[in-house]
Amino acid sequence: MSARDVLSQLYWSLERVIDPGVTSSQDRYGDALRSLLRTDSDWLDLGCGHSILPDWIPGQEELVNRPKSVTGFDYDQASLKKNQQISRRVAGDVVNLPFAEGAFTVISANMVIEHLTDPAAALKEICRILRPGGHFLFHTPNRRYYMSAIARMVPQTLKNKVVWMMERRQEDDVFPTHYRMNQESDIMSLAGNSGFAIEWLQALNTSSTGQIMLGPLVLVDLLWRRATRLDFLRGHRSNYLVLLRKM
Repeated sequence: MSARDVLSQLYWSLERVIDPGVTSSQDRYGDALRSLLRTDSDWLDLGCGHSILPDWIPGQEELVNRPKSVTGFDYDQASLKKNQQISRRVAGDVVNLPFAEGAFTVISANMVIEHLTDPAAALKEICRILRPGGHFLFHTPNRRYYMSAIARMVPQTLKNKVVWMMERRQEDDVFPTHYRMNQESDIMSLAGNSGFAIEWLQALNTSSTGQIMLGPLVLVDLLWRRATRLDFLRGHRSNYLVLLRKM
């Protein structure tokens, strides 16, 4: 067993004592996707990169094979070329989507919203290509989470190294963040102005063994995470999982 495996086991042991029951927000996002996708769905995954979900989440092949059609979209062509899950892949800009009006019933975005420079324009485009009653599901970090606040002050070169240590993601898989639709008030305002109704909006925390890089401070992190179970601190949880419906 490697040193990282030992530290991960220690992290999970501490988590079970201090903040039990928390799972990965990626698992929660995957469950939400499964509940949305039907055999008659036309699905667009925005910012699909080289995979829909992290590699350690099972059942991704079944997820891709369930809908009537699946399209992957990303502005980074190198990431698209690595994607072995989706056969129909399109490169472009989210504020000028190359699809017909009403082309899709479900659109998803996993850790994409934080990278948008103009989320208002992007949401209007997403709304345009959804059919009436169609859904947009997205998973994104919370701007007010303390790690997000720190990340905004860190130079990109240093951030790339930190992401590698925490998530084992290569430098070419880390992109600049802007956090312009990453707190509850902004999500509600931008969604309403773009033709969407909010079906649900969840502020949630995530289990992440990447926090072991904090060393002894991981105890403080877990205690703070436990404190944010209180409703008045919900705005400081690490992630948002949001389902919008085209009106």
